[in-house]
Amino acid sequence: MSLASFTVLAADYLDGIAAIVEDDIILDSELVSEVRNVAQRLQTNKVQLPTKQVLYEQVLERLIVDKLQLQLAKKVGINVTDENVNASLRNIARQNKLDFASFKAELIKEGLSFEDFKANVHKEIMINQLRNREIGGRLRVSKQEVEHFLETQMSREDLTVQYLLGHILLGVSESASAAEIQEQQQKAVEVVTKLRAGNDFKQMAVSVSTGANALQGGDLGWRTLDKVPSLFVDVVKTLVTGDISEPIRSPSGFHILKVMETNGVKSHVITETHVRHILIKTNEIVSDEEARQRLEAIAARIEEGDDFSDLAKANSADTGSAIKGGDLSWVMPGLLVPKFEQAMTALALNELSPPIQTQFGWHLIQVLERRSKDNSKEHKYNEARDVLRQQKIEEQTELWLRRLRDEAYVDVRLGVFNAS
Repeated sequence: MSLASFTVLAADYLDGIAAIVEDDIILDSELVSEVRNVAQRLQTNKVQLPTKQVLYEQVLERLIVDKLQLQLAKKVGINVTDENVNASLRNIARQNKLDFASFKAELIKEGLSFEDFKANVHKEIMINQLRNREIGGRLRVSKQEVEHFLETQMSREDLTVQYLLGHILLGVSESASAAEIQEQQQKAVEVVTKLRAGNDFKQMAVSVSTGANALQGGDLGWRTLDKVPSLFVDVVKTLVTGDISEPIRSPSGFHILKVMETNGVKSHVITETHVRHILIKTNEIVSDEEARQRLEAIAARIEEGDDFSDLAKANSADTGSAIKGGDLSWVMPGLLVPKFEQAMTALALNELSPPIQTQFGWHLIQVLERRSKDNSKEHKYNEARDVLRQQKIEEQTELWLRRLRDEAYVDVRLGVFNAS
C-alpha cells in the first residue's frame, strides 16, 4: 500500500467530521493529516502499511483517546506554558546533537511543519502531566516491595541484559462478556500462529494491536528486565532473540511479545561534591539587583581574606546551612536545582562563583572537594524503586485509558471506514 493511496483518499473527507468526542470533534482533515504522518513514518521504518480501513481506524482511535485525555487535562486545570514546550524542544534538539535553530531547520527540510511539531509536543506534555496526576500520584512503592523485587526478580546478570521488545495487545473491555473474552483469546492464539509462521511483527502490530505503541509497530524499545512490566518479566527471561511469546492475559487484554534483539552491559560510579554557599533571598524590600550586589561585596571580602564560614553565618538566608558556615556537605549529582548544579560543576576547587540566581534567590557558591564514589548499591535500590513505580504506572495506564474510552460519549462518523 503506497502513501499516495492515502493522499488520494484525503479529498473525500477534508470537510467532514470523523468523530464527535464528548463536546468536541475530530475533523476529517485532522484524521487525514495524521494518517499521512503515520503512513510516512511506517514507510520510513520499512513497515508494510495495512489496509486503508485498518490504518484509518487505528489512527482515529488514537486521536479519540488523545482528545479525551486533553479534555480531562483542561478540566482538572493542567496548564502547559510556552516555556515548558520550548524547554522540551531544546532538549529534543540536544538529544539530536543540534542547536535549536538547526533542529528547526532540519524539521522543515524533512517536510515537517515546526508549528505542528511544537503543538504535538505541547499535547504530549499535557497528557504526561495528566497521567502523572491521575495514575502516578496515587501509586506508592514500599521499601519491602523494593527489597523483594531485588531479591526475587533481579540478579546482577539479569540487570546487564537488554532486550529490544515488540508488543501486541488485543484489548478486552472491563465490561466484556465471557464470549467476547474467549473470542479475543482465540484471536491472540491465531496472531501468535501467524507470527511464528513468518508474518511481519511490526505490520501485524499496526494492523491488530490496541496497545499504545501499535502505530510504532509495537516497538517498546531497548529495556533491561527492570524496565519491563512485571507481568512480562518471567516470560521475557525465557525467550531468546526471535521468539514469540504465548498470549499473556492481563486485565487489559491479551499481550504478545517478541524479542527482536538482545544486548548486555553495567556499573555505576558518581562524582560527589563538597560544596558551600551563601544565599540572599529577594522580596518586596530586597531586589534582584541589590541581592546580586550584596553577594559581589561578600565575594570581594572573601578575596581579601575574610572567612567564608563567618560571612555565611552572618548573611546567608539558608538557615539550615548558615549555622554550619554555609556548608551543604557532600552532594550527589541531581540533588540540587539545575542552575545551582551547573554553576557548581563548572567551578574549580576553592573557586568562588559569580552570583547565581535560582528560584530560591541569589547564591555565592564555593566547591571545597570532589570525590568519586561507587554508588552501585544505592543506584540499584533507587533504580529498582523507580522501576517498580514505572511498572505500576504502565500496568495501570492501559486500564485507565480503556475506562476513559468506555465511559466517554464517542460518535464515530467515518463513513466506509466506520470503526464501530
